[in-house]
Amino acid sequence: MHIENDVKLGFKDVLIRPKRSTLKSRSQVSVERTYQFVNSGQSWTGVPIIAANMDTVGTFEMAKKLAEYKILTAVHKHYSTEEWRSFLAEQDDSIYQSIMVSSGTSQADFDKVKTIIEQNPKLGFLCIDVANGYSQHFVDFLRQARKALPKITIIAGNVVTGEMTEELIMSGADIVKVGIGPGSVCTTRVKTGVGYPQLSAAIECADAAHGLKGHIISDGGCTCAGDVSKAFGAGSDFVMLGGMLAGHDESGGEIFDRDGKTYKKFYGMSSSTAMNKHAGGVANYRASEGKTVEMLYKGPVDNTVQDILGGVRSTCTYVGAASLKELSKRTTFIRVQEQENVVYGKE
Repeated sequence: MHIENDVKLGFKDVLIRPKRSTLKSRSQVSVERTYQFVNSGQSWTGVPIIAANMDTVGTFEMAKKLAEYKILTAVHKHYSTEEWRSFLAEQDDSIYQSIMVSSGTSQADFDKVKTIIEQNPKLGFLCIDVANGYSQHFVDFLRQARKALPKITIIAGNVVTGEMTEELIMSGADIVKVGIGPGSVCTTRVKTGVGYPQLSAAIECADAAHGLKGHIISDGGCTCAGDVSKAFGAGSDFVMLGGMLAGHDESGGEIFDRDGKTYKKFYGMSSSTAMNKHAGGVANYRASEGKTVEMLYKGPVDNTVQDILGGVRSTCTYVGAASLKELSKRTTFIRVQEQENVVYGKE
């Protein structure tokens, strides 16, 4: 047993200190980034926000809409090869810069992903996603995927520490997905006692990744546009969103009316709802590590996307960053005990 006494921080523990700025308007701020990936050798330009690979978020409908903003979607892994082929046949080539194929780590997952990519060779991203990125099996699967798909940009996760971030990049990952337990419908921290506050995880993993010319995604924990800015300020190259993009027209999940209001279901991919739907139930050797919630229907996702991008641009004007690339260099976090005045309720 060992105790680390360093304080670890989440988004709620900090605010960003304003600095002198010469920017006149948030319209002057560019939120696009260009990245060159260390192992695939590929490059990408766009807005580095990603819709999470959950079947209530990472849908084909979401991918089509977010591509209009040059935002990425990690499409969930439960679409068939035929559904992938039909979807891509209806899109123009610009969609390939905005979608990721998702995979677990079984042989069946690998065979399916290889088939999808072979049938659609313009696909550029593979997201290998497991709850526990510390497994040797996961690292072995990553190495197998890198060997079989040398030119695909590979996202691998989830982890929360610098040393494992480094191992994944050296094993073939271009981008490491960072986050254990911060999601709004994740109960891993409650069920297992395992986790890491998301802001500190992003800071430490970004530092480790950038030393090897790799990149990271901050995955989970964002509840508002300000949290997205904090994740970028912490050094994250990409920010993945689940709950913030759930509940829209383009999202998955059952929609229903009750007491004059419209709701959509949103659930974690380790919840009993997801496992009943995709795995025939919760296996007797494990526990559900996700919850199912009913959220108010939010309408088109355009409004939420514009709110997020407007918030990030505004953050940049407060610290004098003319582009998203400059934000982490211009960020000073201050520790706080309050975030907002909620006398009239939360925004």
